[in-house]
Amino acid sequence: MRVLIVDNDTFICRLLERQLKSLGLTNVIACDRARIAVEHLEQGPAEVDLILCDLQMPEMDGIEFIRHLVHLGYRGALVLVSGEDERILQSAERLAQAHRLWVLGTLFKPVSNEQLQKLLDQSVANAIPPMDTDAHSYDADELASGIAAGQLVNHYQPKVDLHTARIIGVESLVRWQHPQDGLVYPDRFIDLAEDSGLIEPLMRSVLRNALRDTRHWHDAGLSLQVAVNVSMDNLQVLSFPDFVEQEARIAGVPLFSLILEVTESHLMKNRQAALDILTRLRLKRIGLSIDDFGTGHSSLTQLRDIPFNELKIDRSFVHGAWQDSALGSILDASLGMARKLGMKTVAEGIEDRADWDYLRAAGCDVAQGWFIAKAMPARALPAWLTGWEQRRSELA
Repeated sequence: MRVLIVDNDTFICRLLERQLKSLGLTNVIACDRARIAVEHLEQGPAEVDLILCDLQMPEMDGIEFIRHLVHLGYRGALVLVSGEDERILQSAERLAQAHRLWVLGTLFKPVSNEQLQKLLDQSVANAIPPMDTDAHSYDADELASGIAAGQLVNHYQPKVDLHTARIIGVESLVRWQHPQDGLVYPDRFIDLAEDSGLIEPLMRSVLRNALRDTRHWHDAGLSLQVAVNVSMDNLQVLSFPDFVEQEARIAGVPLFSLILEVTESHLMKNRQAALDILTRLRLKRIGLSIDDFGTGHSSLTQLRDIPFNELKIDRSFVHGAWQDSALGSILDASLGMARKLGMKTVAEGIEDRADWDYLRAAGCDVAQGWFIAKAMPARALPAWLTGWEQRRSELA
């Protein structure tokens, strides 16, 4: 492993270099000036596998250095090392992640050999994320043709009761079964659908598929609630509640088995129409979940004005909350507020047993995340459920 240390404190550079060499890493370069490190990387960013970078540097601080890493297309691992306030370090980490850099972790000074060894083990265990440089971009005509041809398919991620570990529902997640490119994930086409006016036909396709699959599960004796994502762009036509009711009746699915997860990726265009539609949906006993709560435009104003009966806490506040005091405080406050409002709470992004135990102890109602299962085709759900039943006794 080829390692680059960037820290304006010469003593720290030498100390980290000795620590790394004591752990078996001999190919280590230490730079006490960030500009020298940038010049070194300009000769070939692929020649460095791991960078340990300080944040507080006088000539070029760590945030500026991160910008250079992005510009250079650095694809190795990054560790942020600092004696700064924990919140500052966390903000720097999230900034780097937002730039799609591979942040292996953060370390506070002084750094111990044990901390370094743990991070090095992680870097070996995890492959460097591949760059999707050859990803095909799609235009509105291609997407419209795909929707019309029935190429959109649903995958489903299970939602389980945190207290009993029983499955209670699924969330529908759309995929595009492209005839040439295979399975295309929504991050490649949802923004296109919203910007090109295709979000309504896309949502209708997802809803119909979800209701069809839910009816099959009900017929097989598996009574599940199904959640379907809708954006505020879907909530502009006053007849929308009647359309949903009609589609559920055609599929033979009771309305109380349906939850609409409302995401506001854009500012609400017509507030009166949205309030009209959402209130009528609740009058029909369709569940309403405020999705990605705490991010984007999801706000306390929405909780005040819209009759949501479920609050879905965004994954960015869930994973690792057990070891992050800021996340834990935000999570606890969200759960407490939801309880006082009489709302069910769902935590998405539960990725390990520590997340599960923390959310369960905190009083959250429903869990969703990779610790339970990744999203899967409808036909795969029964087999997964058999395996999950074998795990339930360990968790309940």
